[in-house]
Amino acid sequence: MSSIGLFAFSVEEYRRRLCMVQDVMRARHLDWAILDEPETMGWLSGYAVGENLWRACLVPVVGDPFLLIRKLDRAPARAKSWLQDFVAFSDWEEPVSVLAAALRSRGAHARIGVDFQSHSFTRQRQDLLAHALPESIFCDLERAVWDARRCKSNEEVEHLRVAANLLDRAVLKVADAIRPDASQRDVAAVAAAEYYRLGFDDGFVGYVTAGSDWDCLHSSMSDEPIGDGALVHVELLPKLKGYSVRIMRTVAVGRATDDQKSTFAALCALQDEQFRAMRPGAVAADVDAIVRQGVLSAGLRPDYENITGYTLGFSAPSSQRVSDLYRSFVPTATWLLENGMVFHMYTSARGLAVSETVLVTESGAERLTRTPRKIFETGVKA
Repeated sequence: MSSIGLFAFSVEEYRRRLCMVQDVMRARHLDWAILDEPETMGWLSGYAVGENLWRACLVPVVGDPFLLIRKLDRAPARAKSWLQDFVAFSDWEEPVSVLAAALRSRGAHARIGVDFQSHSFTRQRQDLLAHALPESIFCDLERAVWDARRCKSNEEVEHLRVAANLLDRAVLKVADAIRPDASQRDVAAVAAAEYYRLGFDDGFVGYVTAGSDWDCLHSSMSDEPIGDGALVHVELLPKLKGYSVRIMRTVAVGRATDDQKSTFAALCALQDEQFRAMRPGAVAADVDAIVRQGVLSAGLRPDYENITGYTLGFSAPSSQRVSDLYRSFVPTATWLLENGMVFHMYTSARGLAVSETVLVTESGAERLTRTPRKIFETGVKA
């Protein structure tokens, strides 16, 4: 089944993921696992929802999982999830009590795995579960399911290719909408409309901001006209059936200066060198240093306090996390790159920024986003 079908992926793909989770459970001698973070819940089940009330995907060490959800959410869950078993509760019921009863009805549950770093698994819920299931032992999954998501399957890569191609179309539309009398909000509205037109999910558009230095990346959107001579930072963060692709480009309102063009070219050259180093077995800190030290050595920034890249893949529709920083490129990162990993790699200086969605391959990083690597200029013909 293609990613355009009823589900984002084939049932075989979801069963592959289930086997990975159950392998983790067997290694830890677990009977059940509770996946209550939207990222892991959605990655395995195909369905994730915000936490107005607690919800989770419950995985047995043998057999198929079931979803604990509100009765209100049964219809959308059935439409998006490959799972067949749903335990649904009314809005006035305590989800923990409903879950405990469901586990008791399904037999032995002596050792239950939960990610203790989950934002959803609060101390109160842990205490309620321990009280409801006094014979059970709760064990920390220690981000093991997050780790299982680190390399993308062929289906996931193909899905991300489709999404990146759509994103390239969106960023050109957004760049074309920037003009002196337009506000940043006006441009963001163009991006949002283009997302809907191209088939992206609901959600956060990204950042359309004007600034003079690298710290404009997460600035607040302004309603004031952009004005002549501004540099506009465009960072688009759409999702296609839950999978995030990302890109950054800079748009000059008018003509970019020679200094801006040379700075942007230097950033791209350092990032291209970084991409070539992104082969299986490379140490993340070494890859990070190419851009970090290169930018500092060139005097493009006085310091470099942010990361140079982070994980992409399934990203929940509602979560405390805007970005997946489980694997990040920082000076202290000792983890190794592997074939099939996908990242958002970015760098910035002097109000300019460039980024790509990239796939790690045996020959280095492959750019999935293919938008021209240049400063876009308003009113200037290519």
